[in-house]
Amino acid sequence: VQLQAYGGGLVQTGGSLRLSCAASGRTLGNYVMAWFRQPPGKGREFVAAVRWSGGSTYYAASVKGRFTSSRDIAKRMLYLQMTSLKPEDTAVYYCAASYGLIVGRIYSYTSYDDWGQGTQVTVSS
Repeated sequence: VQLQAYGGGLVQTGGSLRLSCAASGRTLGNYVMAWFRQPPGKGREFVAAVRWSGGSTYYAASVKGRFTSSRDIAKRMLYLQMTSLKPEDTAVYYCAASYGLIVGRIYSYTSYDDWGQGTQVTVSS
């Protein structure tokens, strides 16, 4: 699966931003699509994920209630709606895809085979 993420930018604390990820290539039916982020000087961390078939969602505790991940099956698009943004949300955000993940493996970046290029999100204080 080829992925292309976009929509990052500079936003003030408390603001909102929506990231998009376009998927092409294979049929996505049994895929898990996810968002990860990498803050400056830190490792890559899980943000959110969606099962393409069924739409079940999973969130990191740090973003639950503020971020919403969704997908548009017809458009083959993955979205991350981010609200109440904080400076600690500043990071490069990546979309990723993997086939047939069990729940226990969804949260680890090592489980994902396909990655889009990152998009920078900067939240100013």
